[in-house]
Amino acid sequence: MTERSDDISPKVLAHRGFSLDGAENTLPAFKAARELGCTWIETDVHTTRDGVVVAFHDPTLERVTQGAGQINDVTYEELTHLAVAGSSRIPTLREVLEELPDVYVNIDVKDEASVRTLPRLLAETGAAGRVRIASFSESRRVQALAAMRELGLEPMSSSAGALGTTVAVLVFRLLPAAWPVAWRLLRNRVPEFDTIQMPLYLKWTLPAVTRLPLVGGRLGQVVIPSRRAIRAAHRYGFEAHVWTVDHPEEMRMLLDREVDALITDRADIALAVVAGTWPEAPGL
Repeated sequence: MTERSDDISPKVLAHRGFSLDGAENTLPAFKAARELGCTWIETDVHTTRDGVVVAFHDPTLERVTQGAGQINDVTYEELTHLAVAGSSRIPTLREVLEELPDVYVNIDVKDEASVRTLPRLLAETGAAGRVRIASFSESRRVQALAAMRELGLEPMSSSAGALGTTVAVLVFRLLPAAWPVAWRLLRNRVPEFDTIQMPLYLKWTLPAVTRLPLVGGRLGQVVIPSRRAIRAAHRYGFEAHVWTVDHPEEMRMLLDREVDALITDRADIALAVVAGTWPEAPGL
């Protein structure tokens, strides 16, 4: 990875930007996050039928727009007639990178088409040095990183996918000393990473645990980023990020455990908590 020059830890990653009215992954949301003081935003990418990389989370259009169908099946011109949460259009990733040139971008590669179109766009915009490549799919992450290297590019950072994250978290929670052995077994299937982005609660990774009789509710509330796991991650040179953290009490808990970044829908609260200006809850 390229040399790091981002803001000091702990970072606040504005999850799909900052928009209290639901206009996620839009230029107004990203600009609002920057105006709050975020130097990092998190977004997702898909590629349209005509090869345009767009900032959009879902594979389909129904949840946040008045459209319907797969985003891979429509052209970008067709997307321009839709609005996210009834207010803002779907932006291209090029627009995001060019209109926010001083912002670092955590990019989640959501579809197969983007493993080729995203690297080409990063080459054209010269933005590779300020992006983190992420994906739940290790296959997509492998392909995207390989395509970047074919173009002579290296991302600023890359975070593990589902497999790498699961193994790392389990090892770091249970037996940190076993990580070198675990990595030797894992490295043929998982490309190198420098960041682990983990969910806050077990129920977000394994929702079925909440349905277990008697113990399901309690197990679902297990906090995945334990103090031991965070320390082990740091010992082996990884940053530890946690998503999606929106409540100040949870933010304070994670800062006390020395996480490196909060991925949040409430960047306004997170920035204040990190700065120590968010008021303590009564009785604390």
